[in-house]
Amino acid sequence: MVDHYVNEGASNFCISSSGNAALAAIYAIQKHKSCALRIFVGKHIQQDKLERLRQVIYKNQNITIEQVDAPKRMAFQMDRDGIAKNLRQSTDDTALVGYQTLAAELAKIKNLAAVFIPTSSGATAQGLHNGFQKHNINPQIHIIQTPFCHPMVASPAPIEPSVASAIVDKVGYRKEAVQKAMRDSGGKGWIATDNDIAETKWQIKETENLDISANSALSVAGLKLALKNNWHFSGPVVCILTGR
Repeated sequence: MVDHYVNEGASNFCISSSGNAALAAIYAIQKHKSCALRIFVGKHIQQDKLERLRQVIYKNQNITIEQVDAPKRMAFQMDRDGIAKNLRQSTDDTALVGYQTLAAELAKIKNLAAVFIPTSSGATAQGLHNGFQKHNINPQIHIIQTPFCHPMVASPAPIEPSVASAIVDKVGYRKEAVQKAMRDSGGKGWIATDNDIAETKWQIKETENLDISANSALSVAGLKLALKNNWHFSGPVVCILTGR
């Protein structure tokens, strides 16, 4: 998205984020020395994520972080006023293009059967499915959301916040496109509870010695749920780990 809008003449950007998207935006902006980025995060962002963002932008005066009550509204206002381009993956289809490189990488896996994706806005799932079509493959698209935020997966009414705090998009602008990707690929949507996430984090630490975030654990938790429900795969399965 940054490359696209820089080519169109933009130099000032903004983003609202719970952490991961902001980190990606920082890395993208740092490649363009003349560009500036304002990051808006909520007052209740996880402190470890906030510290990670601050460490990455250390001494970069072109990038700022602001904790506000309504980060999405602040970013939208800046875009509407023509002050900065809002890097909003949830509604801007320019975001989908970037996933084609990841789709190309995954397409090299022989007989790839399925991909499990932690899902908030749905940009990753939609972007990967589009990219796979360009490579004439159709692995199952499985998305994983939480009991707190699941606009794309049918489930009982939302409950208390999840430890997977990056799953925050309750609007689901991409809902129809993501659900179509799941239907067309033979995939499914899953709901992972905090217990599922905790068990998965422990298992990955025990078997792979990796300390992963709750958001990353969603993908493997989704695969475990599929296996418990007698889901069968004809080839390798990929679980996308996001963030740390």
